[in-house]
Amino acid sequence: MGRDFATVGVVGLGTMGAGIVEVFARNGIDVLAVEIGEAALHRGEETLRGSVERAVRKGKLSEDERDALLRRVTFAVGLDALRSADLVIEAVPEQLGLKQRLFAELDRVCKPETILATNTSSLSVTEISVATGRPNQVIGLHFFNPAPIMRLVEVVRTVVTADDVVADIEALCARLGKVDVTIGDRAGFIANALLFGYLNQAVSMVESKYASREDIDAAMKLGCGLPMGPLALMDLIGLDTAYEVLDTMYRRGGRDRRHAPVPLIKQMVTAGLLGRKSGRGFYTYEKPGSPVVVPDEATPRADAEPATAPRTVAKVGVVGSGTMATGIIEVFAKAGFEVVSVTRGAEQSGRTCEALKTSLNKGVVRGKLAEADRDAALGRVTWSATIEHLSDVDLVVEAVVEELSVKKALFASLDEICKPGVVLATTTSSLPVIELAVATERPADVVGLHFFNPAPVMGLVEVVRTIRTSDATVATATAVCKTLAKHPVVCADRSGFVVNALLFPYLNDAVKMVEASYSTADDIDYAMKLGCGYPMGPFELLDVVGLDVALAIQRELYLELREPGFAPAPLLEHLVTAGYLGRKAGRGFRDYSKR
Repeated sequence: MGRDFATVGVVGLGTMGAGIVEVFARNGIDVLAVEIGEAALHRGEETLRGSVERAVRKGKLSEDERDALLRRVTFAVGLDALRSADLVIEAVPEQLGLKQRLFAELDRVCKPETILATNTSSLSVTEISVATGRPNQVIGLHFFNPAPIMRLVEVVRTVVTADDVVADIEALCARLGKVDVTIGDRAGFIANALLFGYLNQAVSMVESKYASREDIDAAMKLGCGLPMGPLALMDLIGLDTAYEVLDTMYRRGGRDRRHAPVPLIKQMVTAGLLGRKSGRGFYTYEKPGSPVVVPDEATPRADAEPATAPRTVAKVGVVGSGTMATGIIEVFAKAGFEVVSVTRGAEQSGRTCEALKTSLNKGVVRGKLAEADRDAALGRVTWSATIEHLSDVDLVVEAVVEELSVKKALFASLDEICKPGVVLATTTSSLPVIELAVATERPADVVGLHFFNPAPVMGLVEVVRTIRTSDATVATATAVCKTLAKHPVVCADRSGFVVNALLFPYLNDAVKMVEASYSTADDIDYAMKLGCGYPMGPFELLDVVGLDVALAIQRELYLELREPGFAPAPLLEHLVTAGYLGRKAGRGFRDYSKR
């Protein structure tokens, strides 16, 4: 028989602590809610009451359930109130010395069989546990914010945590309706170890003025389906908290430079720009604690005229016959552009035409496209196997195989064939756009237009300017994207652009976790979906994207940036060598052959 946790103590009633109190009280467990002083205790009680009142207004709790929940909570000042608790969870500020002193005092106050748990998101549970005389009864219990909503709990065991303690805590998580993943005591655990390197890199992009805060956030939301952009998420977490987590991970995690806090974070913390809680961080908020973003001096004006007028684009050429090329043809044709599709031969043109018809017909069947609009879109497309038919277009978009030599040869040919002033665009996701630009005599007219797959569905296009791309070319590319009802984000010509430069190192880090036997692919996927709200876990996504594609992009990032942490995980290379490429091969990190 496992422990019967009749009474649980929670120390620290900030947003997280109050949320943990609510989780236990919602599930019929009596809670001792403790703070160091009357003022802090009152704030914690108000936070809890505000949360449950919102739940009542939203129909998630009845008034009777609210009243019963609140009756289960006893508020008290001082640790002596915890003498009868079966489990105590601390949610005090993320400072090792503070937590160690607290655990030493809890060890003195609590009964011998009480389990002591820390909600730390990055500190060493082992270092906290040795402040007590019962390190075998100390465990990490990392809830995610907001605790009443987020289903994930990371259960962190040290090398001395007793097996029965782990089993009892896992059973308690199930009773609370949470999904637990049990892991060892390592810097950042699963979710933060993967999340904060990504967040830090996003801040680095802002610091270097690689892209704007709005474009970076829009890129990750629209390109990856994330619930929040990285900079908005930093504001929610708190820049001071993010700094402490990154600094801890850097010191505890092998001093990986990608976890060394970007200087801009420390500067903002010093200036009091802590995010939502201070009313200003990367964005400006209506008031401290408010989620409502208000315009500030860095907010782009919606009605602002472009500094350089865009060129007129009426006729577009699309080169290529794959899935991406077909999607781009559809996007332009539905938006009213005349399209010339150029493939390597009549057979490829026929297949591309049939694929386009199939996609448009699906839109009709689903009620998203009228039959007349389908017919009009098809009527705007001219099919060709001859590149010379692009002599009178205003924009060319290439979507051929992702090989630099092939693309350079194509751009050299386009330079000879196309009229002056034509914008020449590449859909490359990882190759240097400047390499294609200098293959022509008109590098000022060359730009990256990185559509995302499937192009008719995904709302993002990365507009990639090289050091030779003219303002008029960027303005034209941006205007075309808006006509297509796509969201353009403008960035410089750097490996991976915005989305892939942030996404693929995160995926690579997840592979390294499995490679090191720290956790399983299933648990890591659970952690990122349930703990961070991601639509797919990293291994689900890798299998969809293709492990060969992921490896190629990661290699490009590593070769350009020379960052040791970007070196492709050997496990990823081995799987690709073995032909385990993901869903398209029937096997990647998971076996799809029998599904």
